[in-house]
Amino acid sequence: MTIERPSAPDGLSRSLKGRHLTMISIGGIIGAGLFVGSSTAIIAGGPASFLSYAITGMLILVVMRMLGEMATSLPRVRSFTEFARAGLGDGAGFVVGWLYWYFWVLVVPVEAIAGAKILQHWLPLSPLEIGLGLMTVMTGVNLMSARSYAEFEFWFASIKVAAIIAFIAIAASYAFGWTSPHGATFGNLVSHGGFTPHGWIAVIAAVPTVFFAMTGAEITTIAAAESSEPGRAVAKMSTTVIWRILIFYVISIFFIVSVAPWTDVRSGESPFTLALNAMHVPWAGNVMSAIILTAVLSCLNSAFYVSSRVLFVLAERRDAPQGLVRLNARRVPTASVLIGALAGFLGIIAATETPQAVFDFLVSSSGALIVYIYMLIVLAQIKLRRGRERRGEPRPVIEMWLFPWLSYAALGAMTAVLAAMALTPAMQHDFYASCLTLAIAILAYLAVRRRRQTGTVQRSVKPAS
Repeated sequence: MTIERPSAPDGLSRSLKGRHLTMISIGGIIGAGLFVGSSTAIIAGGPASFLSYAITGMLILVVMRMLGEMATSLPRVRSFTEFARAGLGDGAGFVVGWLYWYFWVLVVPVEAIAGAKILQHWLPLSPLEIGLGLMTVMTGVNLMSARSYAEFEFWFASIKVAAIIAFIAIAASYAFGWTSPHGATFGNLVSHGGFTPHGWIAVIAAVPTVFFAMTGAEITTIAAAESSEPGRAVAKMSTTVIWRILIFYVISIFFIVSVAPWTDVRSGESPFTLALNAMHVPWAGNVMSAIILTAVLSCLNSAFYVSSRVLFVLAERRDAPQGLVRLNARRVPTASVLIGALAGFLGIIAATETPQAVFDFLVSSSGALIVYIYMLIVLAQIKLRRGRERRGEPRPVIEMWLFPWLSYAALGAMTAVLAAMALTPAMQHDFYASCLTLAIAILAYLAVRRRRQTGTVQRSVKPAS
């Protein structure tokens, strides 16, 4: 089944340039999950934790390669979520679309709350006031145009990239002993309980946590729909994402555990700040707070954009109310953006004015969703590739490596991630809450399909004369 359909002349804009898509793909990977969330992985895996990032990076590379193959063979499929529909049918398109929207619409209030907490150190306002202010600004940015979002994201991502490159340069100089008063510091990799103080199993068990931190590489497939050549843009991003992951995640984590003892890392506190303090970099805390704030605002901006465009595509496929298809004069799906804004405002109020139980459950219910989504994308790639081979169609410009074995291996690895979540006490709540969310999405599709079938039958029955 293919869903290649030309976009209407009054559809989304095509205003995004190559530099926008490059930074959007980078910005999607780099967030607070790296700057702060990496503390959890380092505590779990010790100095070897950078290998957890390498393993996860390879898995995401494989998924992006699959997206590159599908993008070049189905150049008019305009959204990451729609590849599932192309390969597995309308049911998969419905479920993946709504799960992906739900995942990102929850990121909106989470990032707004995180940004408010950081800004509270500098502004004499309450977290509620700051959070509502951030939401108002980002809503305005995303209502302006896709180009406005892309320009904000370009500069946000540029700051993050510059910061990480500078950090790697400073940390490498210190670790090799060029600026350290005591010589090379690579001894930290083995001198505090060994390279794997909790064993190799702990390194593997940290992969689920890292997996969620790295989510976002596929955002470029959403934004590419508003560029002049979507297929080529996705193909290009899929072949370069691994180098960004290696540089920004693996190498930076490697140098963190090289310049500072991993035993000094505290959960919820930035390991980057710890490393900068260990190297006696002036104003390390304030510098990292500013960089983390940039990362948070970047993720908030992206979450706004992605959730609105996914909802727009769902409406185009009649899987969401048709009013969401309407665009303003700048070709922005206004209603979809405002729904994301509403979720953000309600989330901030829930987190600051009411008990956390409901909000915490909503966040937990998205915990494993990205794994389910990726698994369906892998299944779609396998089915589409098999179908192309049966029909004897030309090979696409970008092909999945070692097909079908590497595709099956990726599917197995994601199954192992889910199993690790189910067996890890700290992650079990998120796993089961995510299962409930998946079940609700499937039941919703069955209800919608039944209603459509009933409506079709009623329309086909002619009234008696």
